[in-house]
Amino acid sequence: MYNIGIDLGGTNIKVGVVNENYEIISQSSVKTNLPRPAEGIVEGICEAVDLALEKANLTLADIESIGIGTPGAANRSTGVVLYSNNLGFDNTPLGKMLSDKLGKEIFVENDANAAAFGEYLAGAGKGYENVLVITLGTGVGGGVIIDGKIYTGFNFCGAELGHTVIEYNGRPCSCGRKGCFEAYSSATALITATKKAMEQDKNSKLWEIAGSLEKVDGKTAFDGMRAGDETSKQVVKEYIEYLGCGLTNMVNIFQPQVLLIGGGVCKEGDNLTKPLKEIIARESYCIDPNSSTKLDICRLGNDAGIIGAAFLCRLK
Repeated sequence: MYNIGIDLGGTNIKVGVVNENYEIISQSSVKTNLPRPAEGIVEGICEAVDLALEKANLTLADIESIGIGTPGAANRSTGVVLYSNNLGFDNTPLGKMLSDKLGKEIFVENDANAAAFGEYLAGAGKGYENVLVITLGTGVGGGVIIDGKIYTGFNFCGAELGHTVIEYNGRPCSCGRKGCFEAYSSATALITATKKAMEQDKNSKLWEIAGSLEKVDGKTAFDGMRAGDETSKQVVKEYIEYLGCGLTNMVNIFQPQVLLIGGGVCKEGDNLTKPLKEIIARESYCIDPNSSTKLDICRLGNDAGIIGAAFLCRLK
């Protein structure tokens, strides 16, 4: 038998058919086409499911379970998406809507939690029972696995790790608070800091590397650092220090066996992880340094959400 995992995003709906070895044997993607009603989104999901099954030469009869990772707060026990501002969901019975269409039991979870579960099952978290995942993208996402189970809090809103404050009354965050981890450590924050540094230093090599402010991305400051640009070095240093602060907080709260970070900036490898490990080792509260959290990089990339969603049935 096979399982289907669905990664519902604001831009694309991605569906994968996954075998028992956590391998995606076929994949499909359709546009989410927002804004549109929940019924339209469900139609798009069903279309993507049909495409993935067709590519795998399978039918729904071959599928053991279907899981979906969605932005927002999702009640895993009822399949209701309590709230998702990007998708326009408000107490939306997504699980039932999909079940009525596909004739299968549907398992619903927050997308970051599903991705963390995927890394736990088949990625860099495999072999550990306590895993924490931080994703550095447009925002800072998080997922927490405790004793092999996804932690969501009593109201399914837990693990909004990007919205813990690392600088009181600091930078404004999209959530309405100030000084959030996300406002300093997301890829968006890194890009903003790089642009600001370029505007303040017209002689920086960043101008040569990026060409213009519009072409700055999360890699630009690191490229400047490698080129010996002092302004770039300062941008990277500050970014890593803030990121290290936030990650150390996560270690001190959860003390996971492994802390995984993901997102495009993680392609920097040792340039990112080596100083982060030094900060965490220096600042985390750990009685026994021989029994401390390991820092690693996520391995599954964009497949994590699909694989994790496909096996949400194991959490029932």
